[in-house]
Amino acid sequence: MNATACSADLLEWVDFKWLMAAAGHPVHLERLQADRDYARHCLQLGIASPCATLRERARRLLATLPA
Repeated sequence: MNATACSADLLEWVDFKWLMAAAGHPVHLERLQADRDYARHCLQLGIASPCATLRERARRLLATLPA
């Protein structure tokens, strides 16, 4: 398992994926785990969402990503 996947519980990433899909932004879970730049981009989209739950989840996950 790589650094991105280990940085947060997998369940949180799965929840984020489905929240993003509901907001009209489908994301690729495996790429979220493997590509830090892609993960940051997706998390920034989540932070900009009108959905408070998605914003909160994206902020929490972004804080767990390695620099």
